[in-house]
Amino acid sequence: MTEEKVPAPDPAGPVRKPPKEAIEEAKVRVPTRGNRKLESFLAAVNSDEQVRAWWYMAQVHAERLGMSDHSWVHMQIVLNISLRLLRLLVKAGVEPAMVSDHGMRDRDAEVVVAGGALLHDVGMSIHRTDHEEYSLFLASGALDRLLADVYPQPARTVIASEILHAIIGHRRRGEPYTLEAGVVRVADALDMAQGRTRIPIEAGHEGIHSISAAAIDEVRIEAGEERPVRIEIELNNSAGIFQVDDLLATKIRGTPLEGKLEVVAKIEGESEKRLLSGFRLS
Repeated sequence: MTEEKVPAPDPAGPVRKPPKEAIEEAKVRVPTRGNRKLESFLAAVNSDEQVRAWWYMAQVHAERLGMSDHSWVHMQIVLNISLRLLRLLVKAGVEPAMVSDHGMRDRDAEVVVAGGALLHDVGMSIHRTDHEEYSLFLASGALDRLLADVYPQPARTVIASEILHAIIGHRRRGEPYTLEAGVVRVADALDMAQGRTRIPIEAGHEGIHSISAAAIDEVRIEAGEERPVRIEIELNNSAGIFQVDDLLATKIRGTPLEGKLEVVAKIEGESEKRLLSGFRLS
């Protein structure tokens, strides 16, 4: 979904920089396809030192807990996946809430999913437990300034409310009501390609979550034939089925995306006793 990679951990430990230097490279990029509103919103986020500092602190806490990457790299990957999913769904004729409920445009829906993707984990700058709720009040305080050059009132409040709904909807029992919120929820779960759990695995934090995630080599998102979107997940080990059947399936069920995604996992590895040749979510 992006060319950005999680850096390999330094055996001697990371070189710590002062906050000003630590957030310097934390800027996201995405194909905007001429969406001026999306471009303006991304420019506001990239120039906002507080948002970038939240990303930095989220990663600090992730490292303290031995978790996988939750830095700005994670935000950019979720952003790219979110827009990919939304654009494929819209192309297939699926209408986002910004159009069906507010009489606005698909491009406004892109701003909503961008906001949800970039701010969904900022609450981890405070604590991992209940971070979704913390993300709400942090994002709520930031969205007025981030959207100030993009939308006048009352549209700004509508966009901000839909972004906040996408943020709270990404938790395990988030029950997102909108296509946009469902897209962010699923995109968050799809940040599972090779290298995303390298740090906890090499640090010795082995468990079903880290091992199953390490079994995933590649995630491909394309237009589907039977359904609007086809997601192909290439595994090197059947342990990766846990990521697909438990984590990803849980994120899809009960959302407006249910029934619109075709998810197929293929096991390519030959170094284990082959128990499965493939897996498909129904």
